[in-house]
Amino acid sequence: MKSEQVVVKVVPRYLPEQSEPERQQYVFAYTVQITNHAEQPIQVVSRHWIISDANQNVQEVRGLGVVGQQPLLAPGETFEYTSGCPLTTPVGTMRGFYHCVSEDGIPFDVAIPEFVLAIPRTLH
Repeated sequence: MKSEQVVVKVVPRYLPEQSEPERQQYVFAYTVQITNHAEQPIQVVSRHWIISDANQNVQEVRGLGVVGQQPLLAPGETFEYTSGCPLTTPVGTMRGFYHCVSEDGIPFDVAIPEFVLAIPRTLH
C-alpha cells in the first residue's frame, strides 16, 4: 500500500457568525475529502493535526478516527466530513496526517497537505 494512493483534499472557510474578532476569537470550518485510489479497502484509524496561528503558537491534536468515526473506504470510495478550528489570530495554518490500515493489516500514514485558515479580505 502506497500512501499516495489515498488523496486528501481540504476546503477551509471562515465562520463570521461564530467568531468574535474584538475578543481575538476566529472560528474556521474545514471540509475534508479522503479518497481511496488503492486496489484494496483502507480504514482511517486516527488523526494528527498541527495547527499554527499567526503568532507562531503551535497546537497538536491527536485522536481516534475523524468526527467520531473510523471510516472504512472501499477502492474508489470517498469519505467527506466537516470539522472546525478556533484561532486567536485571523490567519493560521493546519497540516497533519491520518494513520490508516490497509485490508491486509499493514499500517501507513497519509499526509494532510498544509492549508491556510484566513478571514476574507474586505475590499474598499
